Amino acid sequence: MKQHFNIIIAGAGGIAEAAGLILAEWSEVTPSLFIGNRTLAKAQSVAQWIEEGTTKPCSVEPFLLPEQELTEEMKIIFDEADIILDCLPGSQAPRIAKLAQEFHLHYANLTECVAETDEIIALAKDAATSFILQTGIAPGYIDVLANALFQQFCIDFKVNTVDKLEFKVGALTKNAVDPHYYGFTWSPIGVATEYLKKAITIRNFNKTELPALSERTSIVIDGVTYEADLTSGGAADLPDTLAGKVRNLDYKTLRFPGHYDWIQKQLMTIGNSEKTLKELQQIMEKEIPLIENDQIILYAAVEGKDHEGILRRREISKCILPQKVGNHQLRAIQATTAAPLVQSAQLLLENNLKGVILQSQIEAQSFLNGNFIIPVYGKI
Repeated sequence: MKQHFNIIIAGAGGIAEAAGLILAEWSEVTPSLFIGNRTLAKAQSVAQWIEEGTTKPCSVEPFLLPEQELTEEMKIIFDEADIILDCLPGSQAPRIAKLAQEFHLHYANLTECVAETDEIIALAKDAATSFILQTGIAPGYIDVLANALFQQFCIDFKVNTVDKLEFKVGALTKNAVDPHYYGFTWSPIGVATEYLKKAITIRNFNKTELPALSERTSIVIDGVTYEADLTSGGAADLPDTLAGKVRNLDYKTLRFPGHYDWIQKQLMTIGNSEKTLKELQQIMEKEIPLIENDQIILYAAVEGKDHEGILRRREISKCILPQKVGNHQLRAIQATTAAPLVQSAQLLLENNLKGVILQSQIEAQSFLNGNFIIPVYGKI
């Protein structure tokens, strides 16, 4: 941040604490931070963690953020604030976005939930402030990267359409053991949800919904073999924006070989019912451990013929490991999710923007080479 702002962070989980630490440590002018959570003790703990973690003087104020009530303390804080960074579960996103609209604040969130995103788009389309939605890693950074690849491919090779645009992300552990070949590095409910809800893709130039986990493929990235399959949420708004321009587009989640087989066996045992999501989450939480030593693997590629009919392909791959920010070590999933959120906050605060901004509408080069993005993802 190049000037002082008052920033509310809604939530007090791992991404919220990472966003607060990155803002405190990497801003040119340190903002004042307000950490809100339904459990005040948790908000206080995160506020203290950020203050202890940054090497710069920083004001971090915790406050109670109930799931429904609007308290007098909240009114005072919201009146003083410039933006809300929503790190709460996706079910809370419409409520927090409505508060942002009512208090004339900018808003940015992380949710990959499509229904809640559509609700906020309808709510905020005529807002006097700006709302960036689905800005984490996937959806988020990977969509901006994929769109940038597509746009540059078309410019360089003098074409308007391409055959393939594929982008993939895996939040993985360094090692994996049978039978599940996985370790949790982020929310179990988030993993279960993306495995069950439909994926939005483009097939034969048309926006198409496909079942999650219905198109498994293998891919070698930097010499390592992964499996990739369709999951929900990661494509953001690119299927809407690029329909008619890309023959086939999809977002897939990367996993170690063997994991998807294990998931399919669990789903066959559970069956299809209203309780499938909860039961899959419970099985995974029982069998799969939480592991701190993580890595993020991401890959994006565009393929098509140039204006002379020669088949071309461009690719970008990255492996991102945990890194130290200030006095604390952030897990890879924390840094890669929080950095795009914070970069989005800077975009909203330092530009005269209004209404809803989706991933395809973000100016790619300035975002991908932003001062909060580069330390985590490197330059493009």
